[in-house]
Amino acid sequence: MLAAQKDASSSSEVSRGLMERFSAARRESDALFDLVREQSLYERPIAERHRIIFYVGHLEAFDWNLLNGNSDGFGLTSANPSLDRLFAFGIDPVGGGLPSDVPSDWPALEAVRSYVSDVRRTLDAILDKAIVDVNSQGRNSFPLATLLNVAVEHRLMHVETLAYMLHQLPLDMKVRPRVLQIVPPHKANGPIVAHMMPVPAGSITLGLSRDSATFGWDNEYEAQTVDVPAFEIDLFKVTNRQYLEFIAAGGYDTRALWTDDDWDWKTCNGISHPKFWEKQDDALASASSPRGRWSYRTMFDRIPFDEAAEMLDWPVYVSQAEASAYARWAGKSLPTEAEWQRAAYGTVDGGARQYPWGSEPPKASLGNFDLHHWDPMPVNSFPRSQSAFGVHDLLGNGWEWTSTAFAPFPGFDPFPFYRGYSADFFDGKHFVMKGGSARTAACMLRSTFRNWFQPHYQNVYVGFRCVRR
Repeated sequence: MLAAQKDASSSSEVSRGLMERFSAARRESDALFDLVREQSLYERPIAERHRIIFYVGHLEAFDWNLLNGNSDGFGLTSANPSLDRLFAFGIDPVGGGLPSDVPSDWPALEAVRSYVSDVRRTLDAILDKAIVDVNSQGRNSFPLATLLNVAVEHRLMHVETLAYMLHQLPLDMKVRPRVLQIVPPHKANGPIVAHMMPVPAGSITLGLSRDSATFGWDNEYEAQTVDVPAFEIDLFKVTNRQYLEFIAAGGYDTRALWTDDDWDWKTCNGISHPKFWEKQDDALASASSPRGRWSYRTMFDRIPFDEAAEMLDWPVYVSQAEASAYARWAGKSLPTEAEWQRAAYGTVDGGARQYPWGSEPPKASLGNFDLHHWDPMPVNSFPRSQSAFGVHDLLGNGWEWTSTAFAPFPGFDPFPFYRGYSADFFDGKHFVMKGGSARTAACMLRSTFRNWFQPHYQNVYVGFRCVRR
């Protein structure tokens, strides 16, 4: 009897925790949309993406379609099936051409907000009853807890990817927060040396085991052990300062540093610098200082490098094509997914850590993540973050490119309730990113989480570090 009561109490506690996370994720997305001036919600800051108004409706449509389904969910009747369909799916930057819709093609803001309210009210009423048992069956015989984790992480992923979008929105279309930290809250910890750390040969586990109690997306399964030969890896992510040297050396004009596909992309689109950098007006630029020619576009400001020199020690955010060209210029390479994983989570004795620094849960002293800041920090700001091999800043402060094409692990089985989440991108045109950014929620800092983008997309908070084999 006591055991049964204990199990019921534990289940109830997990249920409350999931619902609190579900509500907290909603608050994060609501706060993000509040940063956009109302008249700008129909703008399209990134050409390959939907207008912002789509995402206002999409997050609720996703939850509704995921949890309610057609016949195997809660069986609730939709108040607006046409909006369920309209807001169901987003756009990937690869394939299909650019969207050509106009603002008038979309419902009025009042109608979208009414849809959001109706969906939340209806779902919350049923979830309050259904979530009493987190192991109760949801769609496709999956535990409701799994589906709620999908809903939470899907929303938090959009909180991050929408930050990329809002970053490209003109400054006068955004509402500047009352309290905003423009520059890092503390000085960087000494000089940043372009040093490489040796990682001896050893094995590492990629992916989650099917019997793991940890939630994971379908592409995180099945766990496999990989042998990794010895290599060296950069102590820190490549910084704006280091990348400035690449530009000054003519890196964007040196054909030998680029693959044919990357060179064609760069040339056709006039790419000559990172997306987050802007050339200053000639009257402001200093001919004697290469960095004086540039300013950095943060989420809410444009700041010349000469006015905030610490930004030069922030990780540079670039596409994978640009990162690869830099690595060739430096006589190095981008790491494979397995190399990055070993450098981050492996140990000298052949074991593995939960996080690069150990088992301590993520917190502000260990990295720039979990939505606490809008912008990067110097790469040596977190000396306690180092891995067993002495590598710093592996989680947060910017995702990190690998050279590994996004592909399924052996034993991959798509989620039946979201079959296209991963499988649609196993096309050889997307590459694995690891780590996390300042806008990555803590729940997605687990070692098995895999992110991915196509190699010519410049809008992501993603940098890189190099390896030498």
